[in-house]
Amino acid sequence: MLLVLCVDLDDDVGRKTGLSTPVVGSEAVREAAVALATVDPEDSDVNVMFQGLSTYEALREEGTEEVEVAVVTGVEGNDVRANRTVGEEVDTTLASLQTGEEVRAIIITDGAQDESVVPVIRSRMPIDGVRRVVVRQAQNLESMYYTIKQVLADPETRGTILVPLGILLLIYPLVVIAGIFDVAGAVVLGLLSALVGLYSLFRGLGLEDSIDTTVDRLRNGLYAGRATLITYIVAFALIIVGGVQGVSMVETVDSTTGPSLEIVTAGAAFVHGAIQWFAAAGITSSLGQVTDEYLADRFRWRYLNAPFYVVAIGIVLYGLSGFFLPSVDGIVTLSLPDLALALTIGTLMGVLSTLTFAVAESRYPSQVEAT
Repeated sequence: MLLVLCVDLDDDVGRKTGLSTPVVGSEAVREAAVALATVDPEDSDVNVMFQGLSTYEALREEGTEEVEVAVVTGVEGNDVRANRTVGEEVDTTLASLQTGEEVRAIIITDGAQDESVVPVIRSRMPIDGVRRVVVRQAQNLESMYYTIKQVLADPETRGTILVPLGILLLIYPLVVIAGIFDVAGAVVLGLLSALVGLYSLFRGLGLEDSIDTTVDRLRNGLYAGRATLITYIVAFALIIVGGVQGVSMVETVDSTTGPSLEIVTAGAAFVHGAIQWFAAAGITSSLGQVTDEYLADRFRWRYLNAPFYVVAIGIVLYGLSGFFLPSVDGIVTLSLPDLALALTIGTLMGVLSTLTFAVAESRYPSQVEAT
């Protein structure tokens, strides 16, 4: 059985005509539509009920199955109560239908707001379709109004749209104020544009979630007393110092060899000047991580390989970069035997550390491995 269900979420039918709802049956719906049209000809729910009657007659003419039409209403001013009331009236309507067949609904509404009750109806019966009735000269006007209303009511969406819009609207008055105080308007315009750009970039890439996660981790690490919180900061500082030292080494080599500095030589100079600091950063961060793993009872002997690997890699890169550096004043270059020695030491350190801690794991298993 098909039920053509006309939805009036704000109960215009009951409030304006005094009729009791739900209204079931074609004659009763027609009388209700005429009564509402008499009281308020501009009410869009009049169109909904007449559309429901038109759909009812068309389905009856097909004659494929039994059809009925009904009007259900909610309450004014409260969407939650209105949806609940519509659900109750749908239950009353279904109980009044004298049929043993499964009832399916075709919903007739006058806009997006009334369609918010669709899940309530779907929980009670299958829905074959939803028809929105809008006056032609005002097509999509109510839907647009309801969409804007919903957007402004949502805190997340409101912040996404209104914050950039507010910044854009502030550009002109702030530039005028900046001119009054002899501040370059271009500077203010650039700052505001940068704010909008950064905000849009963060929202578009979803970086706000990553930032929130990072802040939570830092806060938890601070309260939990994690060593990595300090060692990572120290490692970051060492990396910055190493980068400065690497650039300084490149400038030193460039000043002595002339403007035609090859990219291989420049890379070797940068690595040679920075690798000690980079290695120190790697050792610091790895020791902090090992400390936290030990305190959390997750320690394994193999974790101690990390600082030795860092030292081994540092020795190898220091030897390679020193070998490719030109012989200039103020820079210690390495010969081929020095390079061979550095490669040997780095290899032996990596292999011996791996073997040492593998043996330690096999003979003295940690608590994690024992479980």
